[in-house]
Amino acid sequence: MQVTSATSSTSSSSSSTSQIAQLQKQLRDLTQQLKDLATSNLDAKAKAQQQQLLQAQIAVVQAQIEAIQNQKQQEQTNKANEAASQKNAKTTAAASDKTVGSQVDVYI
Repeated sequence: MQVTSATSSTSSSSSSTSQIAQLQKQLRDLTQQLKDLATSNLDAKAKAQQQQLLQAQIAVVQAQIEAIQNQKQQEQTNKANEAASQKNAKTTAAASDKTVGSQVDVYI
């Protein structure tokens, strides 16, 4: 069961990494379009509208990247907490095993 969860978290991690890479490429493309807009032959009104549209798209892509990074960080935190919890459970079980049979009841 642990193997399955490790495999799925690795798969999830590589998936989120590829999503981030894809979004970063999209961000570079949008940024280049914004730069190219400055030298385009559009009239001022059309340029302003196009600039607003590109800036909104850039903001959306940045938010998507941030959301994926936050999710990835949360998954890592959860994994670390789960590992610590399992370690504590094993330590507690080992400690209770050591105490079983070592107590002596004395009746008077």
